[in-house]
Amino acid sequence: MADSMKYRQLGKSDLHISTVAFGCMSLKGEYAAIEKMLNKAYESGINHFDTADIYDGGQNEVIVGKALRAIRKKITISTKGGNEANPNGVGWKWNPSKAYILKACEDSLKRLQTDYIDLYQLHGGTIDDPIDETIEALEMLQQQGKIRYYGISSIRPNVINEYIIRSNIVSVMMQYSLLDRRPEETCLLLLEKHKVGVLARGTIAGGLLAGKPSKDYLGYTQEQVEALINTLAKKSGEERTQVQTALHYALNNPAISATVVGIRTNAQLFEAMNLWQSPHLTKSEIEELNNILPVSVYSDHRIK
Repeated sequence: MADSMKYRQLGKSDLHISTVAFGCMSLKGEYAAIEKMLNKAYESGINHFDTADIYDGGQNEVIVGKALRAIRKKITISTKGGNEANPNGVGWKWNPSKAYILKACEDSLKRLQTDYIDLYQLHGGTIDDPIDETIEALEMLQQQGKIRYYGISSIRPNVINEYIIRSNIVSVMMQYSLLDRRPEETCLLLLEKHKVGVLARGTIAGGLLAGKPSKDYLGYTQEQVEALINTLAKKSGEERTQVQTALHYALNNPAISATVVGIRTNAQLFEAMNLWQSPHLTKSEIEELNNILPVSVYSDHRIK
């Protein structure tokens, strides 16, 4: 498959990222094995690596920064901030204040061993936040050259809408899959209209679309989930695995810039790496998958 099919421009930025991004949240094990896996991902065409300051208490950023340091100029790194560790070291509290965002970014830069972060994301947010103050911090970091671009990680339509109106976000990371099509109602069309890229997470629905036993999920019954999985399996086979079918489905939506895949094993990496060689879904396949379940909508945090 042509390289042009592997990469997409992220929103209004000049970042061209791989349509499969490496979600580093799940990285576990010996450092040498992790370093080898991350570099193998890069060699296969994956150029975007996503982490956050709360993953393993910051150690995930340390590992990612160290492992990718030799190829730093050839890749893009995104991380997230806004969750402040409690004084007792147990758990986190939400803190979108200007002072904390500035500090959190500085700390991430140190852990990642880099002078800049390609995409810095607010890791959550509510409509009651001091949004203008948060934006001021993100703009300041960008002006200082510490971040190239910024975005938010949120599934809340009202919050997303405020950042579209009031800021220069280039991306939104949000949950989207065959089992969670809630963003289609408002968010995806809105973001596409304003040329804000979407980084889709949860595209295999916590493993349900990858072979885990079916169960109730986001308002769908176990029987409904099983019906979807059975159809998904029928659309897969030797040329396209079940996971690849699920990833292709998410990437088919024009609003989606990339799917962020949590990769822990070499087998999972191999499956992600070979997505570009697997057949795209046909129009009829997409329509069939779309018609299995009723589409849910966000009941809370709606745009007024």
